[in-house]
Amino acid sequence: MKNTKLAKLGSVLAATALVLSACGASNSGGEPAGGSGGDETNAGGKDWAKCKPGEGSKDVAGTTDDEKTVTLGIFSGWDESYATIYLLKNVLESDGYTVKTEELDAGPMFTGVAKGDIDFFTDGWLPLTHESYIKQFGDKLVDHGCWYDNAKLTIAVNDDSPAKTIGDLKDMGDKYDNTLYGIEAGAGLTKTTKEKAIPEYGLEDLDFKISSTPAMLAQLKKSTEAKQNVAVTLWRPHWAYDAFPIRDLEDPKNAMGDAERIFSFSGKDSAKAHPYVSQLLQNLVLDDKHLASLENLMFAEDNYNGKDHEKAVAEWLKDNSDFVDQWKKGELAKK
Repeated sequence: MKNTKLAKLGSVLAATALVLSACGASNSGGEPAGGSGGDETNAGGKDWAKCKPGEGSKDVAGTTDDEKTVTLGIFSGWDESYATIYLLKNVLESDGYTVKTEELDAGPMFTGVAKGDIDFFTDGWLPLTHESYIKQFGDKLVDHGCWYDNAKLTIAVNDDSPAKTIGDLKDMGDKYDNTLYGIEAGAGLTKTTKEKAIPEYGLEDLDFKISSTPAMLAQLKKSTEAKQNVAVTLWRPHWAYDAFPIRDLEDPKNAMGDAERIFSFSGKDSAKAHPYVSQLLQNLVLDDKHLASLENLMFAEDNYNGKDHEKAVAEWLKDNSDFVDQWKKGELAKK
């Protein structure tokens, strides 16, 4: 049955090509996420922004799945998607499951889960980023709650530098070489910085260097290691917050937008077939510290550099030895 499901993915990819071109995103541009937990969704009937991570948590003891083969979806290129799915994969395989993973973009992922070709994914950003997909597929999905509530676009600086707010860069530009380092030209983060933050805070005199995410991160590493001031466009969640001594500038005008939330979803049949997996996702909570440290270990050049997710996750869980026990008991939301 699972092989038949996966065989359908080719038609899913074709069917969602138009949706992808209109709505696809990549977290290389930090296109931020909101919600609740445990019930079927529709676009108009839920205030996603009110979700509290771990809402609906309970001990999974006594909950079992008859079907112990599960397919988990990963949003291709989205670091937090790899982090959460490989955490879940580690736990499920320890519990005797056979776990398959599929990497897809947002459009095919929502379509595949709605059709039942993929069982679960963990990277639904709401109320804004994936709103169009919820409108299209929401009546075929089950919401398993949000696990993170601080997904947002930011401008970050080295921790010991003088600026406290984005507006401070207007008068303190000379302390940052009059430069703001950005990422890709087509990223939502770049558009928001150009069209909102720069005009609203009067930062037109800054040289906004638009290049690439790797170039921005290389500059961030270079400047912080040299103990020089630096200002960059960034987003949460991101491993840079664990790798470098940096902090976000306050945004009193909310020019960079509100924080979103990140949700887990499944199809209706998958939720019924896998109550244990469903409850594990309902229990999942990752704060900035835990998520950044996990992503740093998985993706930073100085660590695993994105090359061995299973080994990286196993090492992180060894360093956070109480995480799985608290996760299964539904205690992560209480931390």
